[in-house]
Amino acid sequence: MLPVQEGCSHHLLFFSHPSFCTPCLQECLKPKKPLCGVCRSTLSPGSRALDLEKQIETTETTCNGCNKKMYLSKMRSHAASCSKYQNYIMEGVKAVTKEPLHNTRNFPNRFTFPCPYCSEKNFDQEGLVEHCKTLHSMDAKQVVCPICASMPWGDPNYRSANFMEHLQRRHRFSYDTFVDYDADEDDMMAQVLMRSLRDK
Repeated sequence: MLPVQEGCSHHLLFFSHPSFCTPCLQECLKPKKPLCGVCRSTLSPGSRALDLEKQIETTETTCNGCNKKMYLSKMRSHAASCSKYQNYIMEGVKAVTKEPLHNTRNFPNRFTFPCPYCSEKNFDQEGLVEHCKTLHSMDAKQVVCPICASMPWGDPNYRSANFMEHLQRRHRFSYDTFVDYDADEDDMMAQVLMRSLRDK
């Protein structure tokens, strides 16, 4: 599970390159056009995150099951064989499953979308944009944007006069990267104002 550092463009926003464990990075590399798991920009060839590797090798931690001290690099193999740790995990699972489950029907799906032109379904936002650009760029039919319709502020009846233009302008990035859907609008406005005062 070696950490790999990626050279995508979101480091320009956060002043650091993202680091992924190798299995997670493999998931990002599966699509035809590999994308960063954080900012969704195109991935460039990665390199071993030697500083993170060293930190994992030298940081001590304690097993929550048996209280044995070890380095983070040894924790995964220890957890697989420590019966006390496995009991600790099972107690947590039992505690969580005792709580009543939320009614999932009340939560809109903001992760996959149908194409408003054809019967294709289950596109992520980027996939829908790419699909429409490739197959429907000349279709002038007015359609409802499925991405906007799923948002709290979206109108499921509003038909976009130029859907392709709308996709290009409004859906260059994923809203869930920047929006807290559960936050009250007044709270969000107060947070923005506080940040703007701090950044002066």
